Amino acid sequence: MQTELERLRASAKKLKKAFAAGDDDALRRLRHFVPEPKAPRHADFLFVIARENGHSSWPALKFAIETRQMTRDQKAERLKMALYFGQTWVVRKLLDQDPTLPEHNLGLQIATYDLPAVRRALDGTPSAATERIGIRTPILHLAYSHYIHMAPDRSADMLEIAELLVAAGADVNDGYASDPNSDHRISALYGALGHADNMVLARWLLQHGASPDDDESLYHATELGHHDGLKLLIEFGVSTRGTNALPRALDFDDVEAVRLLLAHGADPDEAPGEHPSGEPITTIPALHQAARRMCSAEIGRLLLDYNADPQALWHGHSAYAVARIHGNEAIAGLLERRGFATKLSRNEAILADCVTGEAPPTPLDLTTLSLEDRRLLTQLVWRPRPTGHLRALVVAGLDPNETEQMGMTPLHVAGWEGLPEHVAYFLTLDPDLKYRNAYGGDALGTTIHGSEFCPHAASRNHIACAQLLLEAGAELRSELIDECGNEEMAEFLEGWRRD
Repeated sequence: MQTELERLRASAKKLKKAFAAGDDDALRRLRHFVPEPKAPRHADFLFVIARENGHSSWPALKFAIETRQMTRDQKAERLKMALYFGQTWVVRKLLDQDPTLPEHNLGLQIATYDLPAVRRALDGTPSAATERIGIRTPILHLAYSHYIHMAPDRSADMLEIAELLVAAGADVNDGYASDPNSDHRISALYGALGHADNMVLARWLLQHGASPDDDESLYHATELGHHDGLKLLIEFGVSTRGTNALPRALDFDDVEAVRLLLAHGADPDEAPGEHPSGEPITTIPALHQAARRMCSAEIGRLLLDYNADPQALWHGHSAYAVARIHGNEAIAGLLERRGFATKLSRNEAILADCVTGEAPPTPLDLTTLSLEDRRLLTQLVWRPRPTGHLRALVVAGLDPNETEQMGMTPLHVAGWEGLPEHVAYFLTLDPDLKYRNAYGGDALGTTIHGSEFCPHAASRNHIACAQLLLEAGAELRSELIDECGNEEMAEFLEGWRRD
């Protein structure tokens, strides 16, 4: 017997077939929800069926049907994950279906700011404040919840829950190991500040003794798209040493973040060493980072004002050479005007010539090329730029499958960044679409993940990248759809699977 979901999918196929046959009613129904479709895909017909059935999207309709078949335990687990990953639409759907679902366990009650329930639980069993629920303790369930963005008016309840937990023995410096194979623990402060972008709880934690020096929060405070977290950590005396926060701020050409960090004592030429935790510190001089991350001359001047060394070498290159190799005319021009231009080596000159998009007359000497230079394609592909530059480097001898530190190939980086022109180019070079990087993702999985978590996702086109990969033969595994928190991407993938 046909299931409800199968019936609705069949309706979408019927609508698609009628539209292709020129049926006026099919055209009217489609254009009511998809104005002026030039070449509608199956996802558009699924969308129409979803809207006609009272849902905002096909994933929302599919989710509503699937959850009716879930056990209460399964729904509770799904709610937990949605709160953790900030999948607001999933949280709303689950709570609309069953407002009592957080009663399943204390972790959900804490993560949804159910103050009366938490108070009753702790009054009955005070030790519950420190007992793990799954892999996290109660204060971590609070810190890592994105619920603040759904219910900002409940912040007072959230803070009172924090007070109750600490009064019953919870540790504001608690953390958990996100990787079972590592001793590194990520803190409650990072959960609130860097993971959930919850500045209200982050301030409370710091006021109640949380250490700002948790090896995570300052670095990730530069990624939030605002400076509130950065200013908060500076207010509480965070150390910049060994955090790589300054190089990360330069990744975003963020003048204000760079200024705040330098004024707080960040060393633009921090020497490699050992962090107090015992971990080795890996650094890059700030001028070199500014050059390769295409920062502005304003940032270059700021770094020089804070005594960045324009003559420092990194992987054998001066900051000027790095600027030329990456095509950063702003930093190269600044250094030239300040008298810090350096003579380029043969390989440096060839790499710099490739910026124009013209294939160099002579190839690179690969035997003397540093690992950093061999990885140049992964360093360049992260931002929109003419593909001619990338093509010229491949002609010059760079391997288009050379990976960066975490095993990401240029294709993976292009997919993560949502740059279809770059994805299309690297697909012409016959890459291994099944290859997995150190995060466990293949090219398609990395692209789908980027549609949710890439800092530039709003201005990029991850769906076009996914389509290119699928057309090239990438495997669309069911879990890629099931675990996708981006509604639009999930709808596209669902439509592709049924095309």
